[in-house]
Amino acid sequence: MITVLVADDQAAVRDALRTVLSAEPDIEVVGEAADGAAAIVESDRLRPDVAVVDLRMPRVDGIAAIHALTGRTRVLALTTFDLDDYLFGALRAGASGFLLKDSDPDLLIAAVHAVHRGHGLVDPRVTGRLIGRFARLSPLPPSPELDLLTDREHEVLRHVARGLGNAAIARALSIGEGTVKTHVARILAKLDVPGRVQLVIYAYEHGLVDRR
Repeated sequence: MITVLVADDQAAVRDALRTVLSAEPDIEVVGEAADGAAAIVESDRLRPDVAVVDLRMPRVDGIAAIHALTGRTRVLALTTFDLDDYLFGALRAGASGFLLKDSDPDLLIAAVHAVHRGHGLVDPRVTGRLIGRFARLSPLPPSPELDLLTDREHEVLRHVARGLGNAAIARALSIGEGTVKTHVARILAKLDVPGRVQLVIYAYEHGLVDRR
């Protein structure tokens, strides 16, 4: 069972999210929060697997809440506003997924499942802009943390950055899927990034992916 905390300042939105998610047999909405501060408190109390967090909330906004929640639970960010500041702010804060609020309910459910599995999911309507922004960036200077990676971990990181899942990486490198999961976990620890989406950002920013 995937336990979920829903955080949004509008009661009608929280009700809608609860209705959609609770209809799934393997998802349980265990709590709600009407602002970012309450989301942090409720996350500590309930320990949900996934927090679905609106980016515009009073007291503590969604991006600040995501900063606080990262490491405690996996976060799926939601917003009404299709703005780059929200997209990049949420992902840099540690969100594992990003959806617009008018997304199809099936995409919301898929996103919760993907985030729970440790994968990332970004609304297809903003993915192009995300990649385009990376393509315009000049690579950052080499990071000393990259020297901590083994040759195999470098290979796995590049495949993750190209969007391959664990099964596809395992086939490409002729290794077991469990071995891929172990490599990804070690890469996350060595590079000190919170999740798979942030690994992709890191790889692009450091010029580890062909941007053509």
